[in-house]
Amino acid sequence: MTDFPPVTHVAVTVSDLDRSVEWYGRLFGAKPVLDEDTGAVPARRLGGGRHPGWAAPVPDLVSADSFSERRPGLDHIAFGCADRAELDTWASRLDELGISHGGIVDAGYGSGVSFRDPDNIALEFFAPPS
Repeated sequence: MTDFPPVTHVAVTVSDLDRSVEWYGRLFGAKPVLDEDTGAVPARRLGGGRHPGWAAPVPDLVSADSFSERRPGLDHIAFGCADRAELDTWASRLDELGISHGGIVDAGYGSGVSFRDPDNIALEFFAPPS
């Protein structure tokens, strides 16, 4: 096997499920398509557009600490953009929604704009180099 398998969904642990579903829903223009509570972890799945399958579970939190990429686990989630023009569109979308971000940063390996969700989870839109 030489290719990474595709990611089918991302599940993030959040402190307030309704708030996060509303926030991610506004960002991606997605509506909840599934509301499930299988006993262990309630979850809502957002679907539609290029980012189907986004899930936001909220288990019984063992800590109220906000997210930190300096602890073992997730560093950040990067959403792929086809090119710089699409990245510019997403940066403008963040501005429209009042979501603060670090501006577009260009590097030899590509360009990205970093931002955080309501639980401080690090997110990014990323485009390959032109």
